[in-house]
Amino acid sequence: MISRRCYYFQARDKVLILGKKTAVMGIVNVTPDSFSGDGQLKGKNFVRLALDTAVQMADSGADIIDIGGESTRPGSSKVSVKDESRRVVPVIEALVKERNGILVSVDTSKVSVAKDALKAGAHIVNVVQSNNVSCTLFEAVRNYSAGIVLMHMRGSPRTMQRKTGYDQFIPDIMSELDNIVKKALASGLNRNNIIVDPGIGFAKTASDNFLLLRELGSLKAFGLPILVGPSRKSFIGKLLNLKPSERLAGTLAAVVASVLQGAHIVRVHDVTQVKQAVSVTDAILLGGK
Repeated sequence: MISRRCYYFQARDKVLILGKKTAVMGIVNVTPDSFSGDGQLKGKNFVRLALDTAVQMADSGADIIDIGGESTRPGSSKVSVKDESRRVVPVIEALVKERNGILVSVDTSKVSVAKDALKAGAHIVNVVQSNNVSCTLFEAVRNYSAGIVLMHMRGSPRTMQRKTGYDQFIPDIMSELDNIVKKALASGLNRNNIIVDPGIGFAKTASDNFLLLRELGSLKAFGLPILVGPSRKSFIGKLLNLKPSERLAGTLAAVVASVLQGAHIVRVHDVTQVKQAVSVTDAILLGGK
């Protein structure tokens, strides 16, 4: 069990205190092809559908809502900038208007989509493909004093599972993620705007993911908040032989392990159940205080 340092994470006009309790990021996929089967891109009323899902998550205790318009499942195809912005921007605008108190994140690696989302009111840019990110994206985040999540990944969603060869697994991830953090800082971002994510399921084998969760405390060396996203992922399904919709129990186990190893934020689909699990885990960390 790892002690957890507290951070003040700044995202535009919002400050989230991380470490006293585990923050929950709810996933809203405005896509037709999400691996987990929860894609909200269904007909002309997709904005209403996605908004209702986001509001329900907020009511269930989510601290951040992460809105994505392009699937990053293994082998997924790219979505055009125009289509991705068309999916996420109206949902962000509606959510910011509906729930001004919630932090809104956009899950994208495209500069133009990030700019459109920030203009629409997003507080955080969650950059899955941080390994390929342009300094222009960092500058856009800096100009809005927004927050950013930097995730470890190799290649693209289409190629990442062909890039799972590591000389030294944890040291290689630490080194590659450190290069991304340094690039962000060199672009003018402040440390209190940055969160790191080890990239569960991205350019990692099933066994790699279990090892990464066990060794998550290594990321404390960055001196930055840690986000982990194990929700419904294939490493759980392969171990338990379950499809995505049946992986809640496995997800809860991975979430609790992440928190005990120092995670500050967990990114999940099942907000209600995860909120309960992390509340109990936080009480254990605090000795019931």
